[in-house]
Amino acid sequence: MAGHIHSIESFGTVDGPGVRFVVFFQGCPMRCLYCHNPDTWEPGAGQLAETGEIIEKMERNRSFYETGGLTATGGEPMLQMDFLTELFTEAREKGFHTCLDTSGICFLPGDEKRLARIDKLLACTSLVMLDIKHMVPASHKSLTGHDNAGILEFARYLSEKKMPVWIRHVVVPGITWQEEELTALGIFLRELTNVEKLEILPYHAMGRVKYQQLGIPYPLEDTPQLKKEEAAQAEAVVRRAWKNVSES
Repeated sequence: MAGHIHSIESFGTVDGPGVRFVVFFQGCPMRCLYCHNPDTWEPGAGQLAETGEIIEKMERNRSFYETGGLTATGGEPMLQMDFLTELFTEAREKGFHTCLDTSGICFLPGDEKRLARIDKLLACTSLVMLDIKHMVPASHKSLTGHDNAGILEFARYLSEKKMPVWIRHVVVPGITWQEEELTALGIFLRELTNVEKLEILPYHAMGRVKYQQLGIPYPLEDTPQLKKEEAAQAEAVVRRAWKNVSES
């Protein structure tokens, strides 16, 4: 099976455990204001690649990935569910760890056919990195163009399935750099029993050059980048709420 991909990174170190072979999928329904990959938005663009071709490229440098594996990111990999499932199935058959980096936007609660396809995908997935954009529904829609109800339900579904999950949350000044929002995330995490890691990521503007190249106005032009110490403070807020611990 062939799918549309944007690019491949053969030595990724921030997209899951260990050294990763990272496949950037083409196409995404989200329009996150801080997105640093706007060139992955358009579905059907990019280059066609077959699952066997991708696995063969991994096999050439197999020793690099013995403690890492394959990560599918994007864009939104779950837009190409069947291609993604075949890719992960072949990777697992070869003994590779598989990691899905997703926003969860493609989860449709109550759609039994879609749930069956998701279950098939999860059966060949070792780890899900779920990027929760914003906890407040209206603010989530302003930030991404979409509601967050299905995304939070996806998080709960993964917990029910006992799927190992890393939660990612980008902290942006004026958007998610707010104690109320960060506390809400921590409280939500109490519902989940499968979270292995929490990653609080500071907003950066390194994607601005891509917007310039594409002739797209950069939405957060006047937003300052978040400092590492501020990200650490934000993480402390989330963790206190998650563990239900007061500052004192």
